Amino acid sequence: MSNQSTHYVDEMNSPLGPLTLVASEKGLCHLYYGEMSSCQASLKVWLKKQGRCGNIVHCTETLRPYCTQLEEYFKGERIAFDLPLDLCGTPFQKKVWEALMQIGYGKTVSYKEIAERIGAPRAVRAIGGANNQNPVPIIIMSSRYRQ
Repeated sequence: MSNQSTHYVDEMNSPLGPLTLVASEKGLCHLYYGEMSSCQASLKVWLKKQGRCGNIVHCTETLRPYCTQLEEYFKGERIAFDLPLDLCGTPFQKKVWEALMQIGYGKTVSYKEIAERIGAPRAVRAIGGANNQNPVPIIIMSSRYRQ
């Protein structure tokens, strides 16, 4: 059964180039590197894969708080994000992403250490795979996340 819902999308400029942000009513669920127009097809495929269908609405107002926090981060004024997320992934992926969000600002941790932290010491390659599927990479990988 699919989840009928509205997803909001907007684009912002960043030092990395244009970013396209996608949020559900629950929170930010995806961040694409690139312009909104070039991400539409990928977004539709991703939503279908996640079992989500419904409207995709361009809405600057809904995504403004996320854009503001990202702008503050890029200016060096913010080291932690505190807006709601709506992460879609397997239970294993979510466990990895939660562990990544606990890494302190400016710190690095190996995949092996993450695997040990989540109680799966042999899952080093799977940690890399989960990291590759991270739907909001700047938020999860750049700083400690506070919810």
